[in-house]
Amino acid sequence: MLRLGGDVLVTGNDANRKDASACAEVLLPAAEQSALIKACRRQPAANTPVWLMRQAGRFMKEYREIRSRVGFLELCKTPEAAAAVTVMAVEKLGVDAAIIFSDLLLPLEPMGVGLVYSSSEGPVIEHPVRSVADLERLVPVVPAESLWCVAEAIKLTRAALPAGVPLIGFAGAPFTMASYLVEGGSSRHYAHTKSLMYSAPACWHALMQLLSEVTVSYLNMQRAAGAQVLQLFDSWVGCLSEADYREFVLPYSQAVIAGLPGDVPVIHFGTGTAHLLAAMREAGGDVIGLDWRVNLHDAWEMLGGSVAVQGNLDPCVLLSEPAEIRKQVVRILSEANGRPGHIFNLGHGILPETPFDHVKYLVETVHELGAAEVIVAHGA
Repeated sequence: MLRLGGDVLVTGNDANRKDASACAEVLLPAAEQSALIKACRRQPAANTPVWLMRQAGRFMKEYREIRSRVGFLELCKTPEAAAAVTVMAVEKLGVDAAIIFSDLLLPLEPMGVGLVYSSSEGPVIEHPVRSVADLERLVPVVPAESLWCVAEAIKLTRAALPAGVPLIGFAGAPFTMASYLVEGGSSRHYAHTKSLMYSAPACWHALMQLLSEVTVSYLNMQRAAGAQVLQLFDSWVGCLSEADYREFVLPYSQAVIAGLPGDVPVIHFGTGTAHLLAAMREAGGDVIGLDWRVNLHDAWEMLGGSVAVQGNLDPCVLLSEPAEIRKQVVRILSEANGRPGHIFNLGHGILPETPFDHVKYLVETVHELGAAEVIVAHGA
């Protein structure tokens, strides 16, 4: 059993549990036959797989109860607790994949920048990086040493999941990580980030090089621990023009993806990226994640036939009534039109105020309408 303190969080199916140290190689063949990994490789599958960004979060009563006792960073850095929350989301929602419970910014904490989480402001970097001197003060990061908790959580999760449910590992892309470091937190205009890019390009490129190397090492550690799919989140890259993306970002995202093993599918995701999709495709990835601002069919056509797509329901649809949720699922499945290589997901993460029953209904509806034999182009 996976426990947090004295309370059992996840019981799961004991018949599916294996020794964590051996689970990656033992369970890989079953996961290879899953609808998710088949979709990543654009192979025909019996159904459209569905998982959801932030599928373990505050919309779940059980998660809120845990968070009332455990701080966010403590939860991320306690392997048994992180594994329990990850598996709980799969069991409660019936999704087709797990994504390890963690946070994009964990690799920044050991750099000595003072990462704290404010209830009102979200993540805050107490010592932003805005000069060469700031860059030189960063502490070198060896993920296997400072982020071992994530690897251990992956091992425990992989051991607790059914063999056929793939586990997704993830990291923030270099630009998104750099923007947090430079801005000191979230931003609307990314003025500090763009100022550094334009006025001190050598410093910017050095920072991006450092972050790309850390990210490659971090994701490879997750793969070695048992992650069977890897997602690269470039959450804030949509603030850039295509020209700036190609000059200041593309080489580093490309280096990260090229540095990952070829046996594991990579999902490359960003928001507000309709104008960047072709460039992101050049950067790499087996799957390109789409946000809700684009028509899935049109975006897929523009990307060409050599990549899968993930998306792309607006998270706010889940605040509406079930009839509207079903209507939007029909629309997206119709845009995918039964082509192998579609993973159903949101265009970003589940909002905290989302009713749990609506999320559950979404998953059930995708499973109902996304079965290969009932996908239709016009209505369902």
